[in-house]
Amino acid sequence: MKKKQNRRLFKYKENQPWMENVQLVMQIGLTMVGCILFCFFIGYSIDKWLGVKGPLTIIFTLLGIVGGGVVVYRQIMEAIDTDNHDEKKNGSG
Repeated sequence: MKKKQNRRLFKYKENQPWMENVQLVMQIGLTMVGCILFCFFIGYSIDKWLGVKGPLTIIFTLLGIVGGGVVVYRQIMEAIDTDNHDEKKNGSG
């Protein structure tokens, strides 16, 4: 009887540490882009509604950049804190 071969292309358990880092980088990038685009469209819509040409689009885009930066900073600090907590829990840090 032949033993069934495990032919997975990607083994998640072996690659888990760097996959979690890739997830964090992707999450940070999407969060930043999402905040900027969301605020851009709010500013654009208000500009269009008021009939002005761009000042609120610029202001809201800058707010989106600042807000996205704050959210990304919090996500990074949370990830670092979680890593430190896991190291203390395992006794290696």
